[in-house]
Amino acid sequence: MLAVQPSHAPSSGLPCAPDAVDDFIGRPTPRVLEVVTRTPGPFLVLGAGGKIGLHLCIMLRCALDQLGRNDRVVAVSRFRTLRDQAAFAQRGVETIACDLGDDAAVKQLPDAPVVFFLAGVKFGTASAPGLLRAINVDVPHRVARKFARARIVAYSSGCVYPFVAPASGGAREDTPTAPVGDYAASCVAREQAFTEVAAVHSTPVALIRLNYSIEFRYGLLLDIAQKVHARQAVDVTTGHVNVIWQNDAVAHSIQALEIAGAPAVPINVTGAEILSVRDLAQRFGAALDAPVEITGTEAGTAWLNNANRSHRLFGSPLTSVDTMIGWTAGWLKHGGETWGKPTGFERRDGRF
Repeated sequence: MLAVQPSHAPSSGLPCAPDAVDDFIGRPTPRVLEVVTRTPGPFLVLGAGGKIGLHLCIMLRCALDQLGRNDRVVAVSRFRTLRDQAAFAQRGVETIACDLGDDAAVKQLPDAPVVFFLAGVKFGTASAPGLLRAINVDVPHRVARKFARARIVAYSSGCVYPFVAPASGGAREDTPTAPVGDYAASCVAREQAFTEVAAVHSTPVALIRLNYSIEFRYGLLLDIAQKVHARQAVDVTTGHVNVIWQNDAVAHSIQALEIAGAPAVPINVTGAEILSVRDLAQRFGAALDAPVEITGTEAGTAWLNNANRSHRLFGSPLTSVDTMIGWTAGWLKHGGETWGKPTGFERRDGRF
């Protein structure tokens, strides 16, 4: 398949045309190409219909195409949320419509030597504990049993850690988990499903503890920028955050295939900097030529991750915070569509 080359739109301050953002975000990095060179497929991506799945599939498909390989990339999802099957098919990615909550349907999925697990639910779960357990706990156990002979990269969250002070540098992989709220507890349980299969079956597993992946249409930076753009107050109670551009997050997730092990290997994936929300709001005010209103007072702690280990293993993220701010502001100025899914980063009670 031919990788789509995004066109440029310099007048808008964007790095590509608005209709090419998915292919821009999904471009494989040189290090991804190296890993895919050493990794036989096919590649199965479970829960692919959400915010990250299409970019992961594009990156795998484009990497294989550049290497002259026809290994299958298969996206599995109900395809009822952000993405439909056509978005994958037009890029050479096979699709299987499947409800991962259906045990019989999961058992019918094809085996694969490489599995990425992206399925999960967050928003609206404070009032739906049954849904939280069904998707974030039961589904991972079902999938882990089915693919016990595969190499698995499973997405988790930085919220499995306790709140820490910015001066700490962020929670590291050896920081004991201490979830705040039911959602974070379900993320720990999701990890345990894959930790158990690694222990029992020696399944190589990597757990991606991701903190705030950013792209044009959603993410923490967009949340702040939209407040500033709309002349609304930015709440700085959660005063410090980590972010990473989605291309970098996906690239590091693919590279994590080579550190997957038994016992399961957790790895923090986020940017290098601990960022001040107040400062980010001011920077967006300058970029958007808008006044900035601040509400709240910074708490002494936040959900913060230290990603030094992933940066040593995979390389530093290629996209800087300044670039992300510029692109996000440019997207809003251009009137680009957004997913309408705020991150809720301001919340400190763990209820979403």
